[in-house]
Amino acid sequence: MLSEKLKNYKLILASGSPRRQQFFKDLNLDFEIRLKEVEETYPEHLKASEVTDFLARLKASAFHLQKNEILVTSDTIVWLDEKVLGKPKNYEEAFVILQKLSGNTHQVITSVCLKSSKKTKVFNTTTKVTFSELTHEMIQFYLKNYKPFDKAGAYGIQEWIGLVGIEKIEGSYTNVVGLPTQEFYKELLCFIP
Repeated sequence: MLSEKLKNYKLILASGSPRRQQFFKDLNLDFEIRLKEVEETYPEHLKASEVTDFLARLKASAFHLQKNEILVTSDTIVWLDEKVLGKPKNYEEAFVILQKLSGNTHQVITSVCLKSSKKTKVFNTTTKVTFSELTHEMIQFYLKNYKPFDKAGAYGIQEWIGLVGIEKIEGSYTNVVGLPTQEFYKELLCFIP
C-alpha cells in the first residue's frame, strides 16, 4: 500500500487545483499544499507533451526540498490543431475555445513531476476527447452557469458540458479532470525507495 510506503515521507502537492487536491484525498494520501508563483512560459518550438513536461519540471524547480520530502507538480493542456488551448482569460475567449472544440477531437495532456532531494521523474498521459456539435445556446448556458475560467480548454468534463457534449473519450478519464490517478499512483509507488 502506498500510504504505508509514504509513512516516512512528507508528500507535498504544489497545486491550487481543487480537483487535484480532491484526488489526493480520494487516494487516501496525507499531503500538504505548498504554492509558489511561477511564470508559466515555455519555448515556442515545444509541442504537445513537451509543453506540459517542461512546465511541470519548471514548477518543481522553484522548490528546495528536505531529504524526506516528495514534491508533486503537474500541468494540463488541451491540444488541438497543433496548438495549446490554455485557460481562458474571460468569457469571450472561453466561447471561442469551446467553438473550436465543438464537433472535434482534441487531446488532453497532463504531465506530472515527482521530485525529491535526490531525484526527479516526469511522466505524461494523453487522453483523446471528442465533442459533439455544441450550439451557441449550449456554450452560453455553460459559461454563464459554470464559469470554467480556471480550466484548460475552458471546460470541466465532470460538469454539465461534459455530460451533454462529450461523445467519447479514449484513455484516462481522471486525466481530463486534472490528474491521471492510476498512472500517478503507480509512478509514486516506484518513486519511493
